[in-house]
Amino acid sequence: MPNTPETPDHTPEEVQTTKIVAGQKPARNNKAKTKQPRTQKRRTLEISIAVGIAAVIIAGAATATIAANSNNNSSNNQPAQAADELKELKLGYFGNVTHALPVVGVQQGFYAKELKNTELKTQVFNAGPAAVEALNAGAIDAAYLGPNPAINSYVKSKGASISIVAGAASGGAQLVVKPEINNAQDLKNKVLATPQLGGTQDVALRNWLADNGLKVSTNGGNDVTINPTDNAQTLKLFQEGKLDGAWLPEPWASRLVLQAGAKVLVDEKDLWKDGQFPTTILIVNKTFLNEHPAAVKALLSAQLNTQDWLAANQDQAIKAVNDGLKQAAGATLPDEVLQRALANLTFTADPIATSYPALLANGVKAGVTQDADLNGIFDLRLLNEVLKERNKPAISAGSLGQS
Repeated sequence: MPNTPETPDHTPEEVQTTKIVAGQKPARNNKAKTKQPRTQKRRTLEISIAVGIAAVIIAGAATATIAANSNNNSSNNQPAQAADELKELKLGYFGNVTHALPVVGVQQGFYAKELKNTELKTQVFNAGPAAVEALNAGAIDAAYLGPNPAINSYVKSKGASISIVAGAASGGAQLVVKPEINNAQDLKNKVLATPQLGGTQDVALRNWLADNGLKVSTNGGNDVTINPTDNAQTLKLFQEGKLDGAWLPEPWASRLVLQAGAKVLVDEKDLWKDGQFPTTILIVNKTFLNEHPAAVKALLSAQLNTQDWLAANQDQAIKAVNDGLKQAAGATLPDEVLQRALANLTFTADPIATSYPALLANGVKAGVTQDADLNGIFDLRLLNEVLKERNKPAISAGSLGQS
C-alpha cells in the first residue's frame, strides 16, 4: 500500500494502550472492578439515510437508555453546559469486537457512571458511512467508527461537520479468502465484500488491489467485483460459496476463518509501519462538541475507564465482550472466535494522527473522497484533560489539530 504512514516512535509510557489476551489474569496491583451497572432500558430506533451513491436503511438496532453527568468545564471558548443539564446524548457504535470499548462500557455501566442524569440513547450501525450520515443529520451526536468515513465527512464539509476526539482501537482487520486463493492475481474476476462503500475496510481493499495491478474503479469495468454487504450476510454468503473473500473488521474476519473455512490473505497490520493503524475512533458533531464539552468529556472518561477495566480484568474479557455484543447486536460469539479477534486488537485512545495523510491519499485513490487539507480534524484537548487528571501522558494531534 503506497503512502504507508510513519507512526510516532512512542514508548510504552507515551501511549496508553490495552492489549487483551483472553483468559489472562491481571496483575495483582491492577484497579478493582467497577460496580455492576444499573438496569438499562432498551428501545428501537430506526434511521433511514442516504449514504454516498448507495441508499442505506438502518433499523432495528438496540438502544440503551442510561444516565450521564460531568461537572467539568470546557477548554473551548464556547459556553459550556454541564452534562447533568443536557437531556440526552445520542451515541452510535458497531456491534463489533473492534468497538469493544463502547460495547463493553455501555453494558458494564461505565458510561452510566460518568453520564449521570443525561439520557444516553445508543444506535448500533454496520458501517461508518451510515453512522456519519446519521451524525450529520442530527440523529446521533457522537459515533465510534473507522477513520475513512470521518475523513470523508470532514473533507466534504470543509471542516465544519465533525471532530475526532479520541482513538479507540488499532488493528483487527484482514482480507480473508477461499483456501485456493493464494495471491492478488487469483482474485481476478472474483467477488469480494466489504462492510460499506467508502468505509475504512472498503478503502483498504481497493487500495491493496490497485497496488497489485487490479482495476477497482467505483465506475465499473473492474477486474474484481466488490459488493458492500452487511457483515452477517457476508458470513452467510461465504458459507454458501457466493463470495470469494472479504476485507473485514473483527470479529467477522475471525468468524469467516473459524466458522467458514476462510484463510487470511492479507493482515492489514502488515501494511503499516510497526503494525499500527487506526481501526476505531471517536468522532463528535462539531456543534455538539462546542456546546456540550462536559458531556463529551464524560464520554471520554467512560471510554478510558472501560479500557482500564479490560486491562485489569483480562480473564473476564470474553464474557464482558459477549455480554456487550448480546446487548448491542442480539447475539454472542464462540469463545475461540473472541480469543482470536481480541488477539488481533489493541485498545488505545491514541487515534494515530500521523496515519491520516496516508488514509486520505488512499481514500482519494479509491475514489471515495477528494484531496484536502486535514488540519483541524483533531480536537484532543478534552481527552488530554482527562489524561492529565489521571497523571497520564498527553496524546498528540501532530499538525492536524489541537491537543
